[in-house]
Amino acid sequence: MTKIIVADDHPLFRDALTAALNALLDDLEFLHAGTLDESIALLEQNKDIDLVLLDLHMPGSEDFYGVIRISEDFPDVPVAVVSVSDTATVVSKVMAFGARGFIPKTTPSSETANAIKAILGGSTWLPECMRDNLIKVEREDIDVASRMAELTPKQFQVLKHLQGGMLNKQIAFDLNITEATVKAHISAIFKKLEVNNRTQAVLVAEKLQLN
Repeated sequence: MTKIIVADDHPLFRDALTAALNALLDDLEFLHAGTLDESIALLEQNKDIDLVLLDLHMPGSEDFYGVIRISEDFPDVPVAVVSVSDTATVVSKVMAFGARGFIPKTTPSSETANAIKAILGGSTWLPECMRDNLIKVEREDIDVASRMAELTPKQFQVLKHLQGGMLNKQIAFDLNITEATVKAHISAIFKKLEVNNRTQAVLVAEKLQLN
């Protein structure tokens, strides 16, 4: 039995993809997640996951963080990104940051099934039209991704709030934590990203924004 996590915040898409793949492939078991936290919890609770199908825009997974986090914490579990964001830059970064494949959400079900079989077989997979269009990912971007991998999901949430220009008390209220905890997270973010202040932290984070 092949066990696959479908990680997407749209239940209708999860259900449709699951139904389509069940009709094309045998012996599949699907687990569904709507956030990055739920995806990580499923990976921690199920040591026999064979593949993660990951949406780039799922809550907690923004700006490549989901790909980076799962690839870092579960290196033996292949990740295939399933997304509407399919520019050459995005696809190139997805692959450079640890994904084994990129499947546009417009991909026909039969081709998606072939992609999954290829990735489960140990290969990487991209649509044929994209295979010759990948661009070189700068060493600086890979270094930023490596530093971003050091952040916990909660620290990444705090960083996203810093990008929004929020004050500590606003972040504390929004995340339902204390201001002291926010300050501790910010100190950890500075250390892990190798920066000295909020502005520098935001500039580092912006290097990984989807475009």
